[in-house]
Amino acid sequence: MKHDAQSNLSDRQVTDASGAGKMSILPMHRELYYGGAWHRPLSGNYFDLTSPGTGQSLGHAADGSAADVDAAVDSARKAFHAWRDVPPTERAKALRRFAGIIRQHARELATLDAIDCGNPVRAMVGDAEIAAAQIDFFAGLVTEMKGTSIPMGPDRMNVTVRGPLGVVARIIPFNHPFMFAAGKSAAPLAAGNTIIVKPPEQAPLSALRLAELVEEVFPPGVFNVVTGSGRDTGAALVAHPSVAKVALIGSVAAGRAVMRSASETIKPVLLELGGKNALIAFPDADPVVVADAMIAGMNFAWCGQSCGSTSRAFLHAAIHDRVLHEVKARIGAFRPGRPDDWDTTMGAIISRSQYDRVLSYIATAKEEGATLVCGGGAPRSPALAGGLFIEPTIFADVRPDMTIAREEVFGPVLSVLKWQDEASMICDVNAVEVGLTCSIWTNDFNAALRTANAARAGYVWVNEVSRHFLGAPFGGVKQSGLGREECLEELLSFTQEKNIHMRFAHLPSA
Repeated sequence: MKHDAQSNLSDRQVTDASGAGKMSILPMHRELYYGGAWHRPLSGNYFDLTSPGTGQSLGHAADGSAADVDAAVDSARKAFHAWRDVPPTERAKALRRFAGIIRQHARELATLDAIDCGNPVRAMVGDAEIAAAQIDFFAGLVTEMKGTSIPMGPDRMNVTVRGPLGVVARIIPFNHPFMFAAGKSAAPLAAGNTIIVKPPEQAPLSALRLAELVEEVFPPGVFNVVTGSGRDTGAALVAHPSVAKVALIGSVAAGRAVMRSASETIKPVLLELGGKNALIAFPDADPVVVADAMIAGMNFAWCGQSCGSTSRAFLHAAIHDRVLHEVKARIGAFRPGRPDDWDTTMGAIISRSQYDRVLSYIATAKEEGATLVCGGGAPRSPALAGGLFIEPTIFADVRPDMTIAREEVFGPVLSVLKWQDEASMICDVNAVEVGLTCSIWTNDFNAALRTANAARAGYVWVNEVSRHFLGAPFGGVKQSGLGREECLEELLSFTQEKNIHMRFAHLPSA
């Protein structure tokens, strides 16, 4: 679709529902950002954007083509040759400036993501702080890209050194657009790579605003943003021979497509994919605490649209009924509301297609015999009629063979399963094809360790849920992805090793 390059919104300012007045948050530019400049898409095509919380038009963004990707990659490739030679401590200084700008503009970035992706603005402020913390973390690790030395005898030296890969493509999902666009750029940039961010087509505005804010932080071509609708833009990035690595946060299906395409040029991939995560409560766990954990683990604030959500709760029969009673008493804290309202505790579903998909899972659960505990549809408030809202939904009497117990809904739908035999429960926990997170609730040390070892998941909490800890490797097993993030291993994954062997020349005899 062709559009004029300017936004069709007459006012970049959006009213801050906290009462602080109007904030200029919508990006001035809707084009492609590479080489330190803004470029119209070569095709002249733009795609329309709509706020999921209100149905309001947010204008449009450039629809990047394969030709645009070629231009962006060429710019990033040329910039790489200079950026890789910048001393690591100087790269760290630039990253800390990057983090400082994010903190300075946290409220406006949070509001922008709220209206663009539907997550509550109060929660999105936390996303800004997480992104800044990740950038500071990797800025502090730049001197840890160390090699090794291997003993070879008195007249030889063998050393291994690490260097950056080149151009890195980061493909970002819609559930935390700004946090991922900023925070997930830190490790590649710290290692000396240049980066091209492909934001989600459903919510690209915060990445464009980010590019506007950091134009003066990095040399031209180091940080780039290429938007696009559909799969073509991302596919062109993955397939491009001058892209050295691709990192994706997305669905299992998207991960498979990236791996297939990346294999053509033998490039490494970092994949953080879907999850159908289990929360396991033993009979000695406090029902009130477990109920709070079930609600927190579902990430209802952003409608369960999180790959780490513990969307299967395995409750021991001894506490099952009491826990469900407590959950029903507490779930009212999450009521769908306008995402830009600072009092809102639960946002909107990202798109009409995802909204319809979630409702179809709810209908299937009813057809297959699950018992609806609460929710199950759209709120009736007239004030929310223009948005894509679904109530927090909980099903009990779920069997392991039911669709909602096997497939990732990526919506505010929690399945509750009752168990008595531990071995059978572990088999059911591990029966799905993915394995990202698992949360275990018990005061029995042996049961905790036994279950943590048995659960086929990459990130396990005991008496905790949802939290990430910088330095602790996050990632999944089975089809939940490849590689680890938020740790030193992530930084090293954006480097490559080179071995240098030296034989010393002998001095002539006196």
